[in-house]
Amino acid sequence: MRFLTLLVTCSVLLTSCKEEKKQTVASINKSEGIEEIIRYAEGFSITKYKDYKKVVVNSAWPNSNKTFTYFLVNKGKKLPAQDANAKIIEVPIKTIVAVSTTNIPALEYLGVDRSLIGFPNTKYICSKKTRERVDNGDIRELGNDLELNIELLLELNPDLVMGFSVNGVHKKLDQIEKLGIPVVLDGAWTEQHPLGKAEWIKFVAAFYNKEKEADSVFKTIEYNYLKAKETAKKIARKPTVMSGSTFKDVWHVPGGKSFLAKYLEDANTDYIWKENNNNGSLHLNFENVLEKAQNVELWIGAGNFDTKKEMLQDHKGYAFFNAYKNNHVYTYTEKKGEKGGLLYYELGTLRPDLILKDVIKMAHPELLNDYELFFFKRLE
Repeated sequence: MRFLTLLVTCSVLLTSCKEEKKQTVASINKSEGIEEIIRYAEGFSITKYKDYKKVVVNSAWPNSNKTFTYFLVNKGKKLPAQDANAKIIEVPIKTIVAVSTTNIPALEYLGVDRSLIGFPNTKYICSKKTRERVDNGDIRELGNDLELNIELLLELNPDLVMGFSVNGVHKKLDQIEKLGIPVVLDGAWTEQHPLGKAEWIKFVAAFYNKEKEADSVFKTIEYNYLKAKETAKKIARKPTVMSGSTFKDVWHVPGGKSFLAKYLEDANTDYIWKENNNNGSLHLNFENVLEKAQNVELWIGAGNFDTKKEMLQDHKGYAFFNAYKNNHVYTYTEKKGEKGGLLYYELGTLRPDLILKDVIKMAHPELLNDYELFFFKRLE
């Protein structure tokens, strides 16, 4: 039985429950919570109390001015005090439906991947371990992430649905919540520091009471990232770098303050749009990009292409760039799932250390001698 339902039933039918709730509120107000240390992520916080945790998401989508509060109550314990908008979730959860492949590595690293019982667009899942569970029918296909199969979702009856919102409009998730299934929003994708994105594993872990495991995983990733960053500083020369590609005649370029630009900075490169203050994408025309980037040495992150020939089929203008002529074009298409999904999109959020090492290897091949590109490859 879900605690939210229990609270409503209790308040309507039993006066004694109201008195018990008042006592609970009084005891909680006297208690002191311990806030979990979050080093890089800015979009969430976790405060731990004796029998519950308070999780607050304040950046579920870019420029959001809305916060989401979740009370995670240990099974068998009393409900904490909460405001009208707070959501009560009993933990540890046993089953989950996720809608983003970025959640899959977190579940696997925490050792709770078998709790995943439903997913939309399973064809994009790259992980061999989770892919096997899909093929065996242990993870049900829920259709499109914007049009989830509600009937099947109700049949699965997960303890939690972990979703995301691009702009604050999430009608389908609202509908799911009205049907009695708790929904939480993961805002990892809004973080501007690569390690901030990875730190959201602590958010996922909170619903499983796996905080120690998450902290251990993150510390290892953080150590690897910072060590690679220090290694890159040993090289004095910074190669010039461009990024992005065209889509429907518009060239999408990472802004100078974006998380992608942060990788290029920490890899000790000279990103030609570094002076830009945009933390998202710039939308430029081809002529603007050619004028600024024609003589750039490296082209890192040139879309989802697999070959240079494929690039020209998309836009003949790519051939005008020196990076293209000199075979210094790199894409993140090295590893693909059985159904065509890119591992970069799935695992990259949790493993920024591997992305940074890839960029360093591309920009400074004399460093990281024993390292081979993981996500990226040079196009031929």
